[in-house]
Amino acid sequence: MDNNYNGNYNIDPDNNSYNYTGSNDETQTTYGSYTQPTVDAAYTSNSQTGTNDRYYSPYERGTQNSTPKKKGGFFKTLAKTACIAAVFGLVSGSIFGAVNYFIPGDLSTTVAVNDDKDSSGGDALVTTGKDNGLKSTQNSIAAVQTSATNISGIVEDVMPSIVAITNMSQTQVQNWFGQVQQYESESAGSGIIVSEDDESLYIATNNHVVQDATTLTVQFCDDTTAAAEVKGTSSANDLAVVEVKKKDIDKDTLSTIKIATINKDGNEKVGEQVIAIGNALGYGQSVTQGIISALDREVSASDNTTGETTTATLTQTDASINPGNSGGALLNLKGEVIGINSAKYGGDYVDGMGFAIPMKTAANIINELIVREKVEESQTAYLGISGIDVTNDVAKAYNMPTGIYVAKVYNGSAADTYGLMKGDIITHFAGQKVESMEALQELMQYHAAGTEVTITVARANMGSYEEVEINMVLGSKN
Repeated sequence: MDNNYNGNYNIDPDNNSYNYTGSNDETQTTYGSYTQPTVDAAYTSNSQTGTNDRYYSPYERGTQNSTPKKKGGFFKTLAKTACIAAVFGLVSGSIFGAVNYFIPGDLSTTVAVNDDKDSSGGDALVTTGKDNGLKSTQNSIAAVQTSATNISGIVEDVMPSIVAITNMSQTQVQNWFGQVQQYESESAGSGIIVSEDDESLYIATNNHVVQDATTLTVQFCDDTTAAAEVKGTSSANDLAVVEVKKKDIDKDTLSTIKIATINKDGNEKVGEQVIAIGNALGYGQSVTQGIISALDREVSASDNTTGETTTATLTQTDASINPGNSGGALLNLKGEVIGINSAKYGGDYVDGMGFAIPMKTAANIINELIVREKVEESQTAYLGISGIDVTNDVAKAYNMPTGIYVAKVYNGSAADTYGLMKGDIITHFAGQKVESMEALQELMQYHAAGTEVTITVARANMGSYEEVEINMVLGSKN
């Protein structure tokens, strides 16, 4: 039956209102009145009254009031809620929650990367062994490239190269009586198998996943586990490499796991579909899908411990990056790793804002962490300065570059010999960006006395700073 309407529809243009009374073939109804809300920049409340089930307006039946918008609320929340995507538990490991951390800055390195292309166009990281036995995801990715939407096929192929990492560490807590107590805490993160040699597997992850670890355990795709050790870290970039000895890995597991295929070309595009795999909430490997929301996004966040704010250049995605995903893979639809999942924004008004360290930044650093070795104590290098960290906050306040302010140069040291001056701000050491004395000392562990390095400084000149490169031979600490 046609639903025919009859009735009166009265409009009062002066009061911005109408009144409608009528009937149709199904029911006899009387409609309430509606008053158009006044809208201004402050977004005043609107209201509607009525008694029946049909309305010729976008509002629900009854009275509905809007909440005025608060200007600036979104961005204030955003700025305060950058969180790591590692998940930390209490003593039992059963309670999880994200914690704030600083997202380190970008840097480049002069260490070479193997530029051999795999069948899918990606790059494989350097391997140091003579006869590497593991399969690579590059050998079977081509089979799923013909179906770009075959997410399950991509995941099935890549999952053997993703691991879960458990970090056991000692945490100090001060009780109500001022006494400091230590207890064992557990945190969970993820990692990517990126290289191997005759004796070991090398797994890339975030520095905050392995930081302060007393013991590390890696869980593979078949749920078997093995002990691991930190091979190298770059706290300035929130990157680390974990080493697992092959002799500690089950033989069946070795035949199952794979080396991930890395794409460091940086050719991804905004809107491109991506897949995130990681150990979300410490429950085991899980998969989320989304798109690249933005490239080269400058993200600022604060270190919960120090309160320092730093900025990094990251890839933004709306694929869910949850606590525990830290160190996991951000993949393109070829199954290539294009980023290492690192952080997310959280808050009442924020959703779908995850971040990953792009492989165009991470690949070279990871390679260096794999191949470099710490020098012996007797060969430790010495620069010969006292320095003060120039954080982002200090840099903005005094219009200075971030880095290490040289407060003193010791007579007769390498710094003195090669012209480093008080007031210089060290920004790069051996091609890597440094923003703290801790980061500088970390890098110097891998450079022996007598090694020639290039140090980049910002030097004050007529009210501004100019970049100066200083080539020097590092002195001996002894």
